[in-house]
Amino acid sequence: MRDAIVEAVAAPAQLLTTGEAAKLLNCSRQHVVNLCDDGQLAFTTVGTHRRVLRSDVEAIRTRTDRLSRSDRRSLWLAFGIAGKVVADPDQARAKADAQIAKMRETARGQAKEWLNEWARLLDGPTEQLVATLTERSLRGRELRQNSPFAGLLTKAEREQLLEAWEQHDSGNPR
Repeated sequence: MRDAIVEAVAAPAQLLTTGEAAKLLNCSRQHVVNLCDDGQLAFTTVGTHRRVLRSDVEAIRTRTDRLSRSDRRSLWLAFGIAGKVVADPDQARAKADAQIAKMRETARGQAKEWLNEWARLLDGPTEQLVATLTERSLRGRELRQNSPFAGLLTKAEREQLLEAWEQHDSGNPR
């Protein structure tokens, strides 16, 4: 892997900044940095800046089925939230809209874009909202990290879901 990066230095068009990689992955720059730091994305440094191979970024972009434990937990909670959305779409949308307004006060950069995406989804069909909320893709994972559905589940519902998830995940670590 390192040899490929060294070879790519001779062809700089193949090397991307973390910002460019984030645009290709439709995620935050910080997420790309985290992928580098976690060893999931090889990088080299130019000065003090990370550079990644376009081919490695493309490989990650097409990888949608491998979820971390944290991603699986988030997805499980999203299933519970989706149930609440389906049961009472108007109430769920109203709470999410209010949460988006609060979140926009402090959101910066890519987080603002995710909030704008949630606002578009809330204005669309319930089926699309639920499908996006529960999708396993990188986009779905990033959206869940910026979810406006805080408070939709009661504390008891959240605890029950997390307990069920622990039981499920301990027997199904995928």
